[in-house]
Amino acid sequence: MQATADVTKKESAWSGWKGQAIDLLYWRNVKQSGAVFSSVLLLLFSLTQFSVVSVGAYLALAALSASISFRIYKSVLQAVQKTDEGHPFKSYLEMEIALSQDQISKYADKILLYSNTCMKELRRLFLVQDLIDSLKFAVLMWLLTYVGALFNGLTLLILAVVSMFTMPVVYEKHQAQIDQYVGLIRTQVNSVVGKIQAKIPGAKRKEE
Repeated sequence: MQATADVTKKESAWSGWKGQAIDLLYWRNVKQSGAVFSSVLLLLFSLTQFSVVSVGAYLALAALSASISFRIYKSVLQAVQKTDEGHPFKSYLEMEIALSQDQISKYADKILLYSNTCMKELRRLFLVQDLIDSLKFAVLMWLLTYVGALFNGLTLLILAVVSMFTMPVVYEKHQAQIDQYVGLIRTQVNSVVGKIQAKIPGAKRKEE
């Protein structure tokens, strides 16, 4: 019973985090989404100008300055008012942040599953188990050489963050039109792939 209750509790927590992430990306709370979006962009833009070590050190100094200043302010305030409220961060210091063995095992199992799936897929593509899939992968890698020549990793990460906070809202507002265009593109791509499969010996997928 206890194990079932723990699993249910973890699933509820995961559902809660997933719901919060969706609300964040869909701008359900404009202030919260704006704060996260601007903070992440500021961090990424800082990394384009300074090294990771410098940005990390500045962030740590800023956090320490704020916490030390607040700690001194509360101590002085308690001394003037002659109160004993205790440490201002007591609730956070007493908060449990350690991962349990079950959580570590759960995350390790997920990482292992994703790693094995990725290795199997790469083996399938590089050893040409399916010719069409390997050709698609080759085209993708070829396109990425041009992307890499135009953008560095941080620029792509910035674009990814901007897309994460804009595309869901755009899709939500124009879902019908986007689905229509995506359907047309998918039909054209499937048609081209079908013609290629018909012309290349051994490219046609085997029937299950």
